Amino acid sequence: MIRTTLALLAPQFDAFLIDQFGVILNGKGAYEFAPRSLERLANLGKPIVLLSNSGKRAVSNEARLSKLGFSRDSYLMVMSSGEAAYYELYRRIGHTLPQHAKIWLHARDNDTSAIDGLNLVRVDSPDEADLLLLAGSNTDTIEFKNYISLLGNAALRRTPMICTNPDLKMLTATARYPGAGAIAEAYAKCGGPVELIGKPYPLIYAEAARHFPGIAADRILCIGDSPIHDIAGGKAAGHKTALVRTGLHADITDAELMNFCADDMMPDFILPAFDLE
Repeated sequence: MIRTTLALLAPQFDAFLIDQFGVILNGKGAYEFAPRSLERLANLGKPIVLLSNSGKRAVSNEARLSKLGFSRDSYLMVMSSGEAAYYELYRRIGHTLPQHAKIWLHARDNDTSAIDGLNLVRVDSPDEADLLLLAGSNTDTIEFKNYISLLGNAALRRTPMICTNPDLKMLTATARYPGAGAIAEAYAKCGGPVELIGKPYPLIYAEAARHFPGIAADRILCIGDSPIHDIAGGKAAGHKTALVRTGLHADITDAELMNFCADDMMPDFILPAFDLE
């Protein structure tokens, strides 16, 4: 593990997978340095995919970034867990998932893009559903314990759940709340079967790699703020990894953070921030 800077690392790699929240976004908006740094990195001729445990589709994420001052020309796309899950659902319909299957969708901002255009039927209650699709957490407005009550009967019936945002914590403008991953974890403890799509699981990395044809896995650098999600997922995919000291763990020391990291979460590099000066 090497403490370094983005300016020193950038020339060493051919492509980049960059996390959103905690790296370029801070819960309130963009880090002041992030739009400039992303554009400077792109100007080096290095392809960039933003990799995010967002249950929302790519277009929604890209629109938000544009509003926050990021140039659309500075990255290829946002490969969100919602985007990866959408195409995975599309592939399954008519095979492992019946046509017109009943789906209970839970997302932030009443976003339905996770199933728009798919041959599925949305239902209002988990008790009616053939599949639960957990695309986001609303624990900033719904008490966590109420999710347990809401999903309890579905767990007893072993209704399958797909969680497209595995983050255990959700960073908002005011505080941190349990993320969709925490809700899925509680559902699993109640007996419900859960499939997780997003970092650190393989599907999202496989989808992202399609945008880097001909580039070897170890020539791709994953930059994130979460050892559990960004570092573990990047290492499992064969990429090099860099942990930024902004975001989720900004309030603890390097030594405390390293004590938390198991071998499969140990980054190759540590960066103070995603700041390309």
